[in-house]
Amino acid sequence: MADQFSVKLRTCQGYEYGESYPEVAKLVAIADFFDVSLDYLMGRSEIRERR
Repeated sequence: MADQFSVKLRTCQGYEYGESYPEVAKLVAIADFFDVSLDYLMGRSEIRERR
């Protein structure tokens, strides 16, 4: 996944463990990659589908 988003592996691990957070553009790219809404990605909704 780190290669997909052009970040270092440690940066990606930081995202996974909540130690750091991606910029907005990366959040959008991650949501698109997993085909989920930003609200779902951020834990604000249980609705997975994008509208």
